[in-house]
Amino acid sequence: MTSGTRRRMGVEERRQQLIGVALELFSHRSPDDVSIDEIAAAAGISRPLVYHYFPGKLSLYEAALRRAADELAQRFVEPREGPLGARLLRVMGRFFAFVDEHGPGFSALMRGGPAVGSNRTNAMIDEVRQAAYQQIVTHIGIEKPPARLELVVRSWVSLAESTALIWLEGRKIPRAELELQLVHDFAALAAVSAAYDAEMAAILGRMLADEPADGPFGELVGRLVGLVPATVEPGVPSPR
Repeated sequence: MTSGTRRRMGVEERRQQLIGVALELFSHRSPDDVSIDEIAAAAGISRPLVYHYFPGKLSLYEAALRRAADELAQRFVEPREGPLGARLLRVMGRFFAFVDEHGPGFSALMRGGPAVGSNRTNAMIDEVRQAAYQQIVTHIGIEKPPARLELVVRSWVSLAESTALIWLEGRKIPRAELELQLVHDFAALAAVSAAYDAEMAAILGRMLADEPADGPFGELVGRLVGLVPATVEPGVPSPR
């Protein structure tokens, strides 16, 4: 027979519990729709006790976003082993798993939510983007990326973010399909940039050197070749 006595938590342990409870609630509903009373009930404590640990809903919201931002940034961490295309595909798999699990929370983090205009919230978003950018540059193996490569990587990070936000509105495209498409988008952005710049062309060559024919980048080439009519020769405009 259990006594029903709850274990008393320390200050930091209780704070972390409340952050976890808030993040779980924010993952299923917009933070605007979650009340302090609900958070208190889910944590098994009284409303005044929530305010003992956090001055208000905004501070608890920001703490929950901080945890979400840290976890999201970790989704871009990937060992530098194997072909780049496969690595990026694994990263996109983890990224979209987070988006899928924490839809409203992810939207709130990227769009600002009730803390819109908050310097702290904006800083968190920038940290996630910078962490993603740095991880991708590291995978490419460039210590000091040239301006065109920086543009490609930052554009791709923004594309992944906006794609995820649009996808959350209805999940109309299979998740795995979008993950692969974003990897293809990265290759396409790099290829277009390489067409304009010799340094980017050399970087793209190194990126593709170890890519297998059956990998994500090889599959993209196959798809693109399949779109070109057999009667059209490379460099020759199609007749109108």
